Amino acid sequence: MTFFAPGDPGGTGRPGEPVSAGGPGPAEGADRSTRLPALTRAEGEFVDHYLAVVDLLGRLNPARGGERSTYGHLRSAQALVAEATALRDALTAMFTRDERELFPATLTAAMRALDGERRAARVTLT
Repeated sequence: MTFFAPGDPGGTGRPGEPVSAGGPGPAEGADRSTRLPALTRAEGEFVDHYLAVVDLLGRLNPARGGERSTYGHLRSAQALVAEATALRDALTAMFTRDERELFPATLTAAMRALDGERRAARVTLT
């Protein structure tokens, strides 16, 4: 799922006004007024694939105590390669479109709107 400002057909402009998050809403108990900032198409893909990589790393984390089979971990590792490739492709698209700079505040706000903190917590050792 990619996010960009309404009326930005190719997602090539600089982010403008915030837009509401698309797709599934925030996790239960999260602030439902969280707004997803406007992103270029490539920035949206960067955020999507970055969070997918985080999700897969969380699934691979042996300290989580979830999946115990090597087969489940193998499938997660295989998916991780595909997501890392997609993440690289999103960054390549940004570079090709002369988007030479990442905007940490905007990307962080987008990741928070998509429940990135909870997702990233599954990667840490507890």
